[in-house]
Amino acid sequence: MTVNFQYVNVDVSETLSAFTEEKLSKLFDRYEFLINASVYFKQDEKDHDAGKICNIELSLPGPRIYATSNEHNFEVAVRETINDLERQLKKRKQVYKTH
Repeated sequence: MTVNFQYVNVDVSETLSAFTEEKLSKLFDRYEFLINASVYFKQDEKDHDAGKICNIELSLPGPRIYATSNEHNFEVAVRETINDLERQLKKRKQVYKTH
């Protein structure tokens, strides 16, 4: 499992990286066809209510899977993004089962 983190206009956080890696490891364990993940943390200065953006892109055979969420803190954004990715992965796994 390879996870690449990029922090855009945000300070690097080891605890946030560890939290995200822990959540992603569950996906990597459940879906063996995943290759790697790219995680981007951004902060939107204009959005005062939310503004904490998490983008995750998963590499796997076929087209890549991508999800993003904008929440009031990064932990919630990570959870929401991973939930979106899991929904997409379930659909993709059904395609692999038919072949």
